Amino acid sequence: MIRCQAAVADGHGQFQLDEIDVAAPEGDEVLVQLKASGICHTDHASLRWGRPLVMGHEGAGVVQAVGPRVTTVRPGDSVVLNWAIPCGVCFQCSRGSQVLCESSRPAHVLQRSEGHARPSGTLWRSHPIDRSFNIGTLSECTLVREAAVTTIDPAIPYSSAAIVGCGVMTGFGSVINVARPDPGTSIAVIGCGGVGLNVIQAARLARCGLIVAIDQRPGSLDRAREFGATHVLQVSPDDADLQRVARKVRDWTGGRGVDFAFEATSIPRLAFAPLRLVRDGGMALQVSGINDPVTVEMPLFMWNKTYLTPLYGGCHPSRDFPRIFGHYQRGELRLDELVTRTYRLPDLAAALDDMMEGRNAKGVILFD
Repeated sequence: MIRCQAAVADGHGQFQLDEIDVAAPEGDEVLVQLKASGICHTDHASLRWGRPLVMGHEGAGVVQAVGPRVTTVRPGDSVVLNWAIPCGVCFQCSRGSQVLCESSRPAHVLQRSEGHARPSGTLWRSHPIDRSFNIGTLSECTLVREAAVTTIDPAIPYSSAAIVGCGVMTGFGSVINVARPDPGTSIAVIGCGGVGLNVIQAARLARCGLIVAIDQRPGSLDRAREFGATHVLQVSPDDADLQRVARKVRDWTGGRGVDFAFEATSIPRLAFAPLRLVRDGGMALQVSGINDPVTVEMPLFMWNKTYLTPLYGGCHPSRDFPRIFGHYQRGELRLDELVTRTYRLPDLAAALDDMMEGRNAKGVILFD
């Protein structure tokens, strides 16, 4: 076992920094020393998931050791982690929907083989503990399955690589893999944080025509313009259901509405707001992972509108991560500029607070 520092959520709204013990890799497992971990709204939500767990699900680092069945990485490789870990053989994986894998499992699950149980791969205070999304990146090290890691060019800053593991992939993939807009298409994005800015970047790469950024914060709208928005709309506090925003969007589209509208705020009351912005036959996508109970006016769905909640931008790691980093290295996709501020692990509370208050596009924890 290797001992390292980690952020451990208690399941009831709090977390603490404490030591965990991580086993050496076996089978198809990989031990990764984390160099950076992005901060996401889901990390804040994980504080209340009802059980202790190692926090974090955006990470990049260096392979320290591998199990005997690992063939794609070796010690010393720089890697980025993905949290939708495919098995490669189930019904969903076999039809190309790896993000919906029916058999995804963590490295540390208790497994019986040859009549004995393998000890848990991650212990906290001598007891097994789950890792958030099976990777738990707010930790100095993590034990994951081989399918959770993708090699990257070591010249890419770990802070920029880490955020590809969720926020960038979710926004980029929801456009490129799910919406698949034609050149000249019109889109609107509600919320211009980490995910929303990557919706905008992907729309620019897809050569969309009208790209409308919608947010309450002027600073967020300024960033949206820098990342490719052609139009911006600041939401008034008394326009809670975005009725006035919707009228303005229709004005810009000949009274019709946009072809695609994305919700990226994590605000439950806005889960169905994209339906107000799209034209008849258009598509509304809720990409922020809202899980709260909400109600909706059913007429918003009328006239053949489609509503989707795509998971992780339809991530296929071996396809999408090299594509994203290729755009980055050619100067076509901005990753360094997404990282508004970096922190150390003892500053995690401040990082979460800055995220919830909208001060950052993306905050990143750096490890020594």
